[in-house]
Amino acid sequence: MRTIELACVAVGLCIAQSVPASAACVVLAGTADGFDKDTAVSRAQLALDDYIKQYKAENHLGAVTVSAMRAAPQPYWRGRVSENMMYHPDIVTEKSYTDCWQGVVSTYVCTSGAQVCWSRFYQNEAVDGFSGTPAGHSFGF
Repeated sequence: MRTIELACVAVGLCIAQSVPASAACVVLAGTADGFDKDTAVSRAQLALDDYIKQYKAENHLGAVTVSAMRAAPQPYWRGRVSENMMYHPDIVTEKSYTDCWQGVVSTYVCTSGAQVCWSRFYQNEAVDGFSGTPAGHSFGF
């Protein structure tokens, strides 16, 4: 029985370490509005794409992996968005997770989020060496 427990622990450690230690990730988001849901969603996804490009340039990143990750809503005129203001269902693609809610001025406001990961091996010192987290951004885990 002890051998099985140790084997399970060893397998768990191997699985946990399958993510390369030299990888760094951050969650980025883009917010936009529109008078219909399709417009707000496409604008939010475009804002996210633009921010990813800007982030890559500012941090001297080459290839990155982008995957859908829910980000907190970023309202323009409110301090927060309550659940009863949210439109459902959320829109999830391979590269973004989009939440929409009823805006103050616009009918729809949406935030699209994504986790962006890269190999620190190919990076030019743009990220601090301690946490792998770019300054001013929250880590994606």
